[in-house]
Amino acid sequence: MAEEKKKLDLVRRAMPKQPPEIRRHNFDEVALGYAAETAVEEARRCIQCKKPGCVANCPVEIDIPGFLGRVAQGDFAGGCRILKDKNCLPAICGRVCPQEEQCEKTCVLGRKKAAVAIGRVERFLADWEAAQGDPERPPMAPPTGRKVAIIGGGPAGLTAAGDLAKAGHAVTIFEALHRMGGVLVYGIPEFRLPKAIVRREVRYLETLGVRLVTDFVVGKTRTLDQLLEEFDAVFVGSGAGLPWFMNIPGENLNGVYSANEYLTRLNLMKGFLFPEYHTPVKRHRRVAVIGGGNVAMDCARSALRLGAEARIVYRRSRTELPARLEEIENAEEEGVVFEFLTLPVRYLGDENGWIRGIECIRMELGEPDASGRRKPVPIEGSNTVFEVDAAVCAIGNSPNPLIAATTPGLEIGKHGNIVADEATGRTSKACVWAGGDVVTGAATVILAMGAGRKAARSMHEHLTGLDQRAGR
Repeated sequence: MAEEKKKLDLVRRAMPKQPPEIRRHNFDEVALGYAAETAVEEARRCIQCKKPGCVANCPVEIDIPGFLGRVAQGDFAGGCRILKDKNCLPAICGRVCPQEEQCEKTCVLGRKKAAVAIGRVERFLADWEAAQGDPERPPMAPPTGRKVAIIGGGPAGLTAAGDLAKAGHAVTIFEALHRMGGVLVYGIPEFRLPKAIVRREVRYLETLGVRLVTDFVVGKTRTLDQLLEEFDAVFVGSGAGLPWFMNIPGENLNGVYSANEYLTRLNLMKGFLFPEYHTPVKRHRRVAVIGGGNVAMDCARSALRLGAEARIVYRRSRTELPARLEEIENAEEEGVVFEFLTLPVRYLGDENGWIRGIECIRMELGEPDASGRRKPVPIEGSNTVFEVDAAVCAIGNSPNPLIAATTPGLEIGKHGNIVADEATGRTSKACVWAGGDVVTGAATVILAMGAGRKAARSMHEHLTGLDQRAGR
């Protein structure tokens, strides 16, 4: 046993990054990726468990020891085949998936605080494949003659589309925006996920035969029921694009944004490249971002890059921040100011209707609430005012109500989400499945992908059963 322990490599390879003093002034990708030698060294740290917890904790069921083993041998092409057998978006997952809460959380080496950097090796493989030219096409089932409509070109929809296309079905994705990708293109900044990488992953789906239709708003352009007249099955993966606000005085002032609007202008509409792109973004001096998740970090770090003093206002302490640790650390390194145990109570405006300040009350932590985190309690008489000329509300989102309002027979939950079976994605409406944020509310990219995969499996079983029942 002692000899076995000596063989363990407990040195987790660091990810090279742009220095904070440089990256805070540009929108280039912060993390620079592993070199091939580093990826091999990191992959060799995997001890190839007989019962790998990493696989069990991966929402898309990747054979993680399998692809790590290939990388350890220098067989990058073989590693790509194993990886892409389950994941059609590896370059995206390698960048934005919270591996520390999924696969890496159950890595045996994690007990020694040295979990294998699975996501970083995944990113390396995806980028290596892209550098070789056109990606290898996976085995494809013969055409089934069945047609599937996917509503929403985000992570859930893209994953379901890839799996269904490989199963032989004719797949069409209908996307409301002018670019495929959903939250990947409108919500995640360039410095975390370059949009060229999203385009690359989407092009891969096209090589599988997936048809892409943009500027198509289901519920307006055509209803879901009208799509069912043409398609044998429909998957709804339209995300959660309806922003939440705090309902405090002053929210109608100019300069008060939802995170969706703020990030969409910068990311999807390339506002940070004005005038090269025609979407102007006002250059604010002091920006307050309300919230503590990854979206809040994205907003604050974006504001910083546009020249503002960026401040995160969060009602709990640093310990309770829900954002990924690496995103919190990146924000701190870059100079984002954190106001912990602080809750906004109203926005203050000037005579022209523009925000000029945000009044907050200080909090203290009480007993744990339903989430398991200690509940913030206001401290009487502790009000303070921060001078700002913009505030971004990043406290969450709900699904857009359009599809629910135009689809009779589709069961909707109390928060506007589509009710779907967790294991299969089936909804109350025949031949309709759903998954991702439209079902769960705003969550992670990888959980949406996992939902897309489960639904695709159920849809394939249903479509295959149609043929059997028809005696084909």
